[in-house]
Amino acid sequence: MTGPQPESAWDYPRPPAVVPSDERVRVVHAGAVVADSTRALRLLETAHAPAYYVPLADVRRDLLRPSRTRTRCEFKGTAHYVDLLVPGAPAVSDAGWWYPDPTAGYRELADTICFYPQRVDRCEVAGEAVTPLPSAFYGDWPTSRVAPPYKGAPGTEWW
Repeated sequence: MTGPQPESAWDYPRPPAVVPSDERVRVVHAGAVVADSTRALRLLETAHAPAYYVPLADVRRDLLRPSRTRTRCEFKGTAHYVDLLVPGAPAVSDAGWWYPDPTAGYRELADTICFYPQRVDRCEVAGEAVTPLPSAFYGDWPTSRVAPPYKGAPGTEWW
């Protein structure tokens, strides 16, 4: 008997879809639980592993400091970044991002934040550690439930 088949990132839509998730999502860094939620939103986009956006109410906001970094997404609008400041650990610049005023099709992302798995010690989905991408740009959360290939490896930026 086999388990469920992995999802294909190539079956995800473009423009991206936002889907509620009741999976437990956690972000841990330097021994501190930075985020812990069963109310995250999955952002699903063609050729990307899902990205998990955690409600700010489920995030240790006392560990975050606004960054000056801004980027623009053609779909979601302007992203603002945050640094992560866990006492006793070096600061993590641009550890996560959020959309304070997302475009009309992505209003549900307001008051949520997504963390880069490659910039924190551990991100988990339903108890499984996320495999951080080698890319410094993509903040997707690959797990065994999503079949590769997907963006994030060198040379995939222009797929």
